[in-house]
Amino acid sequence: MPDRHRMALAVGMFVLYVASIAGANWMISHVGRPVSGAHVLPVWPGLYAPSGVYLAASTFVARDLLQRLAGARAGLVAILLGAAVSWAVSSSTLALASGATFLLSESCDFLVYTPLQARHFPFAVAGSGLVSDLVDSTVFLTLAGIPLAEALPGQLVGKAWVVLGGGLVAGALRRVGPFRSSPQRPLLAAAPGS
Repeated sequence: MPDRHRMALAVGMFVLYVASIAGANWMISHVGRPVSGAHVLPVWPGLYAPSGVYLAASTFVARDLLQRLAGARAGLVAILLGAAVSWAVSSSTLALASGATFLLSESCDFLVYTPLQARHFPFAVAGSGLVSDLVDSTVFLTLAGIPLAEALPGQLVGKAWVVLGGGLVAGALRRVGPFRSSPQRPLLAAAPGS
């Protein structure tokens, strides 16, 4: 596939990634049943999680797909921009929890996904997302002052649905041109001689 097609897909994935971050932070304050300091949505019968749970989990998958299309440097740029967006769109109460947690969990996702993706793309997407789910949920809830006993099970289940679905999508995409392998020449590669 020509680089321009891969670049167009990568830009689309980057936009989806950033929109998921902003959307997750917006949802927690506006969508679902109001509870103390947040809103919640069901993730299983009788089990609830902060309403940004589904979009927050989609960031793990979107970042992995972006890296598959554009290389590790694009993934790192996305993490840094995502942390800034997460910080900027959160309420003052959630800003530190959101920004710090995002940076930590996306870094975990990057560290697990990167070495696995060349040989086991679907497993890398699902596995790195599940690791990030655990880190993200535990750290976010702790920093935000939300009791783990009340919210952690819902966070883990809600994000796991999205991450496991992302692994299935990655399994289907690995047969599609730009997702068959990582780029031989990353789209954000350093210029020759630099």
